[in-house]
Amino acid sequence: MNNYNLAVKNTYNNLKNTLPILLAIILLISFIISAIPASFYGKFFTGNSIIDSFLGAIIGSIAAGNPVNSYVIGIELLKQNVGLVAVVAFMISWVTVGVIQFPAEALLLGKRFALVRNIFSFISAIIISILTVLILQFL
Repeated sequence: MNNYNLAVKNTYNNLKNTLPILLAIILLISFIISAIPASFYGKFFTGNSIIDSFLGAIIGSIAAGNPVNSYVIGIELLKQNVGLVAVVAFMISWVTVGVIQFPAEALLLGKRFALVRNIFSFISAIIISILTVLILQFL
């Protein structure tokens, strides 16, 4: 068997093993997004920049998704009077942190790498959201 056939066989086996996990993640994300009504978010956030950035990052980390959806959800959150710092933290962690995807990421890339990457992304989301709002206040 040449290298090309071996690569195709390995790719097929990897895809076969990870596809059920990826489908489960997509279904879980869809369920979480549809289970939480939009009005909940306006009542959940406090108005305190540090607390709201932390809460936004937590929610975004759990309900992870793609960037295009984060823009739409971000606009809806702003319409619900959620503060900009919370929306920015939500959007950043939505795209960069993956609590739901963690099992698949740990399986494919290693548990330690997945854990370090997610922790770093979570902390970065909070810091970036606060800095973004501070910079926008000066502009």
